[in-house]
This record gives sequence, C-alpha cells and structure tokens, in this order.
Amino acid sequence: MHGTTLPPFPTDVPTHPLLIIDFELIKAGDYVESERLWEAATTLGFWYLKNHGADKEVEAMFDVGAETLALPLEEKMKFEQGDEGQSCGYKKSGANAVDASGQLDAVEFINISKDDALAFPRVAHRTYPAPTTAAIPTAVAPFVRKGLDISYTVLRLFNERLGFPEGTLDRLHDLEEYSGSEVRVIRAPPMPGKVTADRATLGAHTDFGSLSFLHNRLGGLQVLPPGHTEWSYVKPIPGHAVCNVGDALSLFSGGILRSNIHRVVPPPGAQGDHERFSLVFFTRPGNSKVLRALVEDSPIIAEAVKNQPEKDFETGSTAAEWFARRVKYQRINNRKGPETWAASRGTEHQPAAA
Repeated sequence: MHGTTLPPFPTDVPTHPLLIIDFELIKAGDYVESERLWEAATTLGFWYLKNHGADKEVEAMFDVGAETLALPLEEKMKFEQGDEGQSCGYKKSGANAVDASGQLDAVEFINISKDDALAFPRVAHRTYPAPTTAAIPTAVAPFVRKGLDISYTVLRLFNERLGFPEGTLDRLHDLEEYSGSEVRVIRAPPMPGKVTADRATLGAHTDFGSLSFLHNRLGGLQVLPPGHTEWSYVKPIPGHAVCNVGDALSLFSGGILRSNIHRVVPPPGAQGDHERFSLVFFTRPGNSKVLRALVEDSPIIAEAVKNQPEKDFETGSTAAEWFARRVKYQRINNRKGPETWAASRGTEHQPAAA
C-alpha cells in the first residue's frame, strides 16, 4: 500500500474535534497531558494519539492486510470466523447486520488473535491465510506488542485516577490469560456518490473491550457525541491513531470512563472513490474476568455507582461471554428478527450507557 495518493479529507462535512494526546508525554508522566487524556476518556471516550511510535508496524500491517484480503474469496472462506461467536478469522462482506432491520454490512476483515500472534508458531485458537501466517513474526506480533504497550501505559494511568490498588487493571488484562484482544484489518470497497454517503458500512456500536488503537487513511469513522442527534466525522490525521474506550472499561469504572457510540460510513467526497482500509488493535480483558463495576476496589467507583441508582453495572457476564454474544448475534445467519440485533448490543443499549 506504499505510495498510494489519496484525495484530502473534504472541508464541507461536519467533524467532531478530538483532543490530541502525546504518548511520549504520557509515558514521561506529564501531569498536564495526563489530565487531558483523562478529560478525553471521561467525556467523549475518543482521542487522537500522536508520537505512539508504531508507524513502521502500522505500515507493515496495512501491507499484510491488503495482501491477505486480495486473496480469492474461496481461499479466504477457508478461514471464516463462523457463526458461533468466535471473532478471530475472516469475515466476508455482508456476513453481519448493521442495524435492527437486518441491512447487511459492506466490509470484509481479517481478525488475528493476540494469543495466536504471541504463541506463534504454536496455534492458540486457529490458523490464518498464508500471507497472514507468514507475517506473524515479522509484522503481526510486533504490532500486537506495540498496541499492548500503549494500552498498558494508558490502563496504568486510568488505574491511578480511578483509585484502584496498584496493578488492578493490569491483572484484569493479564497477558498470560487468553482474551479477545486482536488485530483487525478492514477493507471497504469504493462507494462513490451521495446515494451511499449515509449508508453504514459498519453499524452503530460501542466497542466490545477496553481500549482500541485505530489507524485510518480515509474518512468514514463517525461519532455521536453525548447529547448530540447528528453524526460527525472523525477526520484522519496522518501519523495519529484514533483511540477509544470500550464497554469493559466503562463497566469496570462504573461509567466514569465512556464507551461512546460510533459507526463507519463511506469516505466523504472524492475519498469515496477509493477502497478504504483501516487497522485496529483491540485490547480486551482476560476471558474469565466478569464485567461489573469494581465498587469494592475503589471508593471513587463506589461513589459513582451510588450516584447512578437507575443504572445497572452488574452484567453477570464474563469478558468471553460478552464478546461472543456480541459477535454471534451480528451474524446474519443467526438473525431471527430485530431481537437478534438487540442481543448483539453493548453498553449503548444498557442502562449503564445513558
């Protein structure tokens, strides 16, 4: 994907500003930057991250994804994720619903489990298409390690701000435990013109896990900020990742950290004439961890929950169960009606999301 010239993001579409957080300053313990990250995570739950140090790994992963997704469909389908709630593997375009009406999604993607990447050449969960497998030691695992390093740095900052005992969020994301953490490379075909401009290629949702580390070259990501009724684009900035909080961290924190609703539509303006690739690393809790507000671990969270008596932060679900349910009931093969879509929802359809 090197050397591709893409048109600029248009200036005549609504965008939502995100705080730009400098990861080098976060690593250095800069107080002002930490305050800004905390503001971003507790208001919108989205921010840009610069100086993340992963540019080389990001470029390599885009190349791996492009090569893998260029394979014939018949070959990719040998590695299909299936309908039982497993995420890692290949998902073809049109395999998922994007809304309660059952409209089909318009993206394909390959998901590579963190566990498989770090266990290689041992297989933790499954095998992958040849171009992906060949690149696990040289591209996939290095990107996973970068994503984890960034996530653990941010989690430790949140751990302190939430009043947890030291190491609490680290233990909930124990590297040795299998989890839903994974790399995803997504491809959407060119979708030019105003007819498709508001069609969701990836439906409105909150993320399943704790933190997401996203890289885009073209627009298409939109957020619905709290209190807003209109979607706004998040403008891609070269060299900047888009990061956000997911359901698990929102629940652990009693809603203090915000898992905000977002979606993907075709790139705006002339960008819609191009296929759209995006890359993300999702950090998720260990599979056995129960998603609930950790009131006994932090008086700050206990107070937050006490002040929201109308909300229920007890899911009764492990991270693995939460994740599998959300994956399974997006699958169009599992659809029975609007209730199937409702079963795939996260905190955006829970009292805890209000």
